[in-house]
Amino acid sequence: MSGAAPNGSSKPSAGGKRLGFPRGARLLRHADFERVYRLGKRHFAAHITVFYLVREENQGMRVGFTIGRALGGAVERNRMKRRLREAVRLQVLGNMPAVDVVINPKKSAFGVAFSELRSEVARAFEVIQKFAEKEAVRPGSRPAP
Repeated sequence: MSGAAPNGSSKPSAGGKRLGFPRGARLLRHADFERVYRLGKRHFAAHITVFYLVREENQGMRVGFTIGRALGGAVERNRMKRRLREAVRLQVLGNMPAVDVVINPKKSAFGVAFSELRSEVARAFEVIQKFAEKEAVRPGSRPAP
């Protein structure tokens, strides 16, 4: 049996809809990553560290991933990116505030079950949402980028 989906493509489909991580929800530019690291807050969990920064524009959440070479070879790093991307995709991103998020896994994340990774991402998003709601009450209190 091959790994292809029944429709002949290599990606499974759900009623014809593509289940992906839309480009608008991704953090792509190096400058955006640097801004989140420099000006943002941190949330520490057992297997991941999450950096986040509330943005002025109201376009929803953008998420990026950084996985250094010290954590393993390309195959392992790409597998971790796919697992993290799926954990983020399974969260409800539509009602999230305008926040840039960078998720940085620790070495221990490579051996953990997906359900635990997913729960850490969910908890981080709860913290981020509470922080963003608190910031919305106090506009103008953060430094300008």
